[in-house]
Amino acid sequence: MSQIVDFRNESGLEFKDISSEQWREYIFADGQTVRIEKPLKLYVSDNGHRLLDAAGVSHYVPLNWIHLKWQVKDGEPQFVL
Repeated sequence: MSQIVDFRNESGLEFKDISSEQWREYIFADGQTVRIEKPLKLYVSDNGHRLLDAAGVSHYVPLNWIHLKWQVKDGEPQFVL
C-alpha cells in the first residue's frame, strides 16, 4: 500500500487508514465533484471529512455532498473500518 513516510497528526483526532483506495469522489447536490487521488488517511466528523493523500496534501470536504464513491487498488478490500 502507498504510504507517505511522515504523517504528522497533532490534532488529537483518530484517522483511519484508507490507503487501499485508488481514489474517492464526493458528489455535491449541484453536480460539482471533488476527487481525491490516492487517499491515505481519513477522519469523519459531524461537519465533514478530513483526508490526507499520498502527495502529503490535506483535504477537508464538508458534509453537504450527496454521494461518495471510490475505487480500491487491485486485490484490496472494498470496505475497511
